[in-house]
Amino acid sequence: MNDLALLLTPEGRALLDAVRDTAPADELAVATRLRREHPADLVSAALGQARLRQRAAAKFGAADAGRMFFTPNGVEQSTRASVAAYRAECFRAMGVRSVADLCCGIGGDAIAFARAGIRVLAVDRDPVTADVARANAEALGLADLIEVREADVTEVDTAGYDAVFVDPARRGGRGRIFDPEAYSPPLSWAVGAARKASRAAALKVAPGVPHEAVPEDAEAEWISDGGDVKEAVLWFGTTPGAIRATLLPSPRTLLGRGLPDPRVRPVGRYLYEPDGAVIRAHLVAEVAEDLDAGLIDPTIAYVTSDALLPTPYATAYEITDQLPFNVKKLKALLREREVGTLTVKKRGSAVEPEELRKKVKPAGPNSATVFLTRVTGAPTMLVGHPA
Repeated sequence: MNDLALLLTPEGRALLDAVRDTAPADELAVATRLRREHPADLVSAALGQARLRQRAAAKFGAADAGRMFFTPNGVEQSTRASVAAYRAECFRAMGVRSVADLCCGIGGDAIAFARAGIRVLAVDRDPVTADVARANAEALGLADLIEVREADVTEVDTAGYDAVFVDPARRGGRGRIFDPEAYSPPLSWAVGAARKASRAAALKVAPGVPHEAVPEDAEAEWISDGGDVKEAVLWFGTTPGAIRATLLPSPRTLLGRGLPDPRVRPVGRYLYEPDGAVIRAHLVAEVAEDLDAGLIDPTIAYVTSDALLPTPYATAYEITDQLPFNVKKLKALLREREVGTLTVKKRGSAVEPEELRKKVKPAGPNSATVFLTRVTGAPTMLVGHPA
């Protein structure tokens, strides 16, 4: 809190501008020089904040990150701006004009809501975090739409708001928390708060949330951005029981159709690797049906077919070789093909990609992708390239 207060002074803001582009290797020299003219604690605070802003640029974009304020946990746990903007647009499309953002953190989601024209009550019980959220609302010119309140979210009355958004803490002193009831606040409390919302509610949960933990009256959505799975969301006030996978930045959404598991078939000419959000949402069967494809193994989320069909929900590879797992044979094949750039993917294999790469020692002008997997239960290597 003291660091933030220092940085919000005119001297602090000027110093932040001065150290904006400082590289980590130059920090010691820059700190030594600046401490001749500025207090040591202010210089340390400015350099620390500059480092956090550089890290945050990947999530918030350089323009916003360069004006915002961060804590180490805030950079790590905040929602990526593209995901927050997508969610805010979903709320706006539902007619939401006000939202209670509970466990708001440094304000990433609150900012997206406000930019969508939604009035926000942003609540966090940590005083430093609440102060940072308030500073960010002001820094981005959104203070008129965002009220930040330091409070225990379980004691906040949300009756005057159209919607509720809850982002429970999913990290503790020992790292990630996998039990939804160990979230802070617990998922059961968040579900209760969501059910009280007058129009809609969304609960942000870990992508690995068990499907059996999803309430019957909730819609479950898994979201990826640029191919990386970011989060799962439980929606209330939408379509109870629905399952969907959404791929950003498009966005494209695949709805579950309640299909049985796909058939298992021999490896065809093409292998499709479903997006992580599709896999987490258990919608591989929907992709397989759309591609007239089957699984290579009943326990592996790779689908295969003899035809190349376009789909936004999976990446296609043309398979040139299928081998039983054997490092020597793979090494000989790659040497024969003059493969120097080797991408190693694995699913259902204990072999580490880097370990395999060291053993086969790829060299040459060509590239290839090898899949370490199982085919009808047998350890297998599939070699190919993006289709």
